[in-house]
Amino acid sequence: MRAVIYHEFRGPLAIEDVPAPAPSPSGAVIRVEATGLCRSDWHGWQGHDPDIRSLPHVPGHELAGVVTAVGPAVRHRRPGERVTVPFVCACGACAACATGNQQVCERQTQPGFTHWGSFAEYVAIDYADVNLIPLPESMSFATAAGLGCRFATAFRAVVQVGRVRAGERVAVHGCGGVGLSAVMIAAACGARVVAVDIDPGALDLARAAGAAHTVLAPSEGSRASGPSGADGAGEVAARVREITDGGADLSIDALGSASTVAASIEGLRRRGRHVQVGLLPGRTPMPMGRVIAHELAVLGSHGMAAHAYPAMLDMIASGALRPELLVTRTIPLDEVPAALPAVGSTPGITVVLPAA
Repeated sequence: MRAVIYHEFRGPLAIEDVPAPAPSPSGAVIRVEATGLCRSDWHGWQGHDPDIRSLPHVPGHELAGVVTAVGPAVRHRRPGERVTVPFVCACGACAACATGNQQVCERQTQPGFTHWGSFAEYVAIDYADVNLIPLPESMSFATAAGLGCRFATAFRAVVQVGRVRAGERVAVHGCGGVGLSAVMIAAACGARVVAVDIDPGALDLARAAGAAHTVLAPSEGSRASGPSGADGAGEVAARVREITDGGADLSIDALGSASTVAASIEGLRRRGRHVQVGLLPGRTPMPMGRVIAHELAVLGSHGMAAHAYPAMLDMIASGALRPELLVTRTIPLDEVPAALPAVGSTPGITVVLPAA
């Protein structure tokens, strides 16, 4: 099969012919019809993810396609089914899975990280009965490809972890794929959303996704130090508090930086809720004095289990959520070697169509 592959971290990305995968006894092979281009793939290529333990490597973790083969132990999935998968694939048997929390499975696998991923014509997924999610015929593969990481991650962060309620004020910091998804989901739940980003184009997309207000944050090169000591955080937080008449009830850091986490926490009203979704570098400082003084809740959110997808899919089927509007570009597999190093430079979600 054809696949995007690299032989060293930060090294050249190329299209090569590599062996096609075979299903494990409990797994399946999926013909990839669409796969999202995500900043997490960039982090993996840079060598930031410890789950990538051997090279060469094929990235890609947001995918949708058609099952072509299953292992002998698979009971509920069959070749020919249209499916997607969560980016955290669970074992279904550990203590975390037994409580329904497959998104923090103790033996989790992640395509594109723990094993070769979906920037290819085929990808193997283990524990198919636990992880494969059937897709409605009405949903395109390009739309479905963005669900497994960005949209599902945002849905759980806003609805299940953040416990958003109609009428609440919600701030979303960072309007990439996860952030735009969070804006759309929070607005669909009846919240008043403030979207924050350094890119005016991303804020235009946020308004189209349902943001009632937007804040253009200072760019990295022009940020002045805020009260927390994180660049630009104080200025952004003050603007969010002004717009929300005292602070957001719920705030999402969908990017993951010292500035965005500080601005998110400082922009909350007393007893507000901060949800950290974006991966933070190293030991990132946080304004914990404010967390204590204002009795703020600081929560983490990591993907969404396959069994939790029906509520999200129902909202998509009803038209309350329209993730297809967030897909701003589709590209063939041949363009991934140039597109992955530049990920984030184009607002919205880029989807790769391997058969194109």
